[in-house]
Amino acid sequence: MITLVERAWKERDNMNEKVLIAYFSRAGQNYVSGSIIDLPVGNTEVAAKIIQRFTDGVIFKIEPQKEYSSDYEKCVEQSRQELKQNMRPKLKENLKSIDNFDTIILAYPNWCGTMPMPVFTFLESFDFSGKKILPLCTNEGSGMGQSESDIKRICRKADIRKGLAVYGSRVINAESEIEAWLKKENV
Repeated sequence: MITLVERAWKERDNMNEKVLIAYFSRAGQNYVSGSIIDLPVGNTEVAAKIIQRFTDGVIFKIEPQKEYSSDYEKCVEQSRQELKQNMRPKLKENLKSIDNFDTIILAYPNWCGTMPMPVFTFLESFDFSGKKILPLCTNEGSGMGQSESDIKRICRKADIRKGLAVYGSRVINAESEIEAWLKKENV
């Protein structure tokens, strides 16, 4: 049975089916430039769509079954609890396979010094042996945190490239930085 996401992909023209852009992003209240502001679209989703324009890759949003609160403080507390308990939240939908992809661009915000736990769920769902993984982490000064080492631990047989840390508050102006990173990695 084909999922709605997969059907939408098959209907697209000019898609680079060798590149997967898997991303987690959260709209609502976010910490941006020292203030809590309401974002209609999460910063990482903005970055993922920039990547998609440059690569024509297949885009997949990693979404937990249970949505995070749009309230910043409640979301932070929930993410801390998930990390502390080493949870793997169930996803709304997942890909059936990543076999046809050569390159996976994994985009996520820095939560508690690493990736949000639904990204761990996604990564642990597949065998990334022989795949090239390019991590992109949006943040407000905490950089990649330990996310790159976490990806290396989970995806031991993948070719994990140097990640790109992008300030969420500047993501809309990061097109040239993202494009240069993709070109450097031959994507």
